[in-house]
Amino acid sequence: MAERSGLIGPLTTRVLDQSLAAVADWTRQGLDLSIAVNLSTRSLHDPDLVHEVARLLRRHVVPPERLTLEVTEGSVMADPARATAVLHQLRDLGVRLSVDDFGTGYSSLSYLKRLPVQEVKIDRSFVTGLAAQSDDVAIVRAIVDLGRHLGLEVVAEGVEDQETWDLLASMGCDLVQGWHHGRPMPVAELAPWLRGRGAERRGTLHAV
Repeated sequence: MAERSGLIGPLTTRVLDQSLAAVADWTRQGLDLSIAVNLSTRSLHDPDLVHEVARLLRRHVVPPERLTLEVTEGSVMADPARATAVLHQLRDLGVRLSVDDFGTGYSSLSYLKRLPVQEVKIDRSFVTGLAAQSDDVAIVRAIVDLGRHLGLEVVAEGVEDQETWDLLASMGCDLVQGWHHGRPMPVAELAPWLRGRGAERRGTLHAV
């Protein structure tokens, strides 16, 4: 709806603004945290995008490497030349770039090796129920191996239990995200939640 109405530009700017404000606030609280923001196809092809990202990084005094911008394969393939040029400009700013939902779109290896990205994210459709589906295990393992050989970090989405996390770790997956770690929450609740998790770990280590 935002794309069809033409509001995706202002909406993206607002999300970026609030996200970087959150990172700045976490830094003041002594938390070394980064944040990821998804870009729509229109945003990726917006001529003002790079300028807006640079402006907001300066406004909130956030190091660019604390921001990851996620794009889908489909948004890149809509106009590969334009998208690649914009991604190179964003990479020059110092922000991190990630290919989201990898494996569900074109999965063009010829473009993946040319894109200035540092990360690929395995779509949750391959991760949910991973322990029980041998075909998904083969696909996920192939993506992890591909990422390793291309020098990319690999993130698995949709991790909802310890068994899946352990299986991904055994494959060499770098990072995971999902409800097993925590459910979506308001920004203001994240710092107390993290401190609580830290206290739990210290308590566990002390008990051991």
